[in-house]
Amino acid sequence: MPRKSPLVIGHRGAPGYRPEHSRSSYELALAMGVDAVEPDVVATKDGVLIVRHENEISGTTDVAEHPEFADRKTTKRVDGQALTGWFSEDFTWAELSTLRIRERLPEVRTSSASFDGAQPILRLRDVLDIVRDGSAEHGREIGVVLEVKHATYFASIGLDLAPLIDRELREAGWAEGELPLVIECFESTVLGQLRERGISASYIYLIEASGRPYDLLTAEGSHALTYKATVKAQGLDGLVGRVDGISVSKKMLLDRGNTIVADAHARGLQVFTWTCRPENAFLAAEFRGQGGRGDYGDYEAEWGVIARQGIDGVFVDHPDLGVAFFRS
Repeated sequence: MPRKSPLVIGHRGAPGYRPEHSRSSYELALAMGVDAVEPDVVATKDGVLIVRHENEISGTTDVAEHPEFADRKTTKRVDGQALTGWFSEDFTWAELSTLRIRERLPEVRTSSASFDGAQPILRLRDVLDIVRDGSAEHGREIGVVLEVKHATYFASIGLDLAPLIDRELREAGWAEGELPLVIECFESTVLGQLRERGISASYIYLIEASGRPYDLLTAEGSHALTYKATVKAQGLDGLVGRVDGISVSKKMLLDRGNTIVADAHARGLQVFTWTCRPENAFLAAEFRGQGGRGDYGDYEAEWGVIARQGIDGVFVDHPDLGVAFFRS
């Protein structure tokens, strides 16, 4: 059954106010009342799981300012796309621990950018500890929504994420349902691998508004089911018993006449959505207001369209705004 109000999930912590995936970002999200926070997980050269939105790290760290790492800059193909920069899998954890975090979107989030250079990269273990400690401090159960990034790519270079995540969760005491855990990915293969390993979690299949999942594209080529087809009746039927729900781009829920939430609920699947942000830069055109990209538009109107569809979870960058709106 759908919840009375959706889970409010701090997307990378509270990145509307602090650089994403920083300690201060997560701690602020917990203090603002989120139900869970979402760390994105990639791997280092020596198999340590760190929390970064991408394995290319120059957009959110000061790696380019470290002359000792200048020769690590390279171009790779990740999920079929050419990327140039510095990549987590080319560094040991000891090396990455010398870097400092910076704001991804300084032109939009100037206040967050004022915290650049102050905090180190976190490991997944660090985030699990922050949430466990925060649950005790705030007197409520707070969960983790763990996003597995680029699983097929990492497996292709000898860094299989499923056993690394399995080991980390068990060693941290998060594998047996001790605290709420959701595992999500844009690739369903790794979700099945983790479920087979007996990790007690809800498994959520992330859905883009376009394209195909890279694991299926690698295995099936042009015959791979598209993300759009996955949220149609036959696609949803194929997910029953394999995952507990889907997490769709908010663009899909803003399409007039869509029946994604109702269709998924009819099959016992939960529906999350990403990402609700108040700034004009991220709002659909009809909800943008006066001012620049970093100014707030009529976000409540956009979020209302989404909330009225009966979603089960929502990712937000500004947890205070998300809690105030989606629990009202």
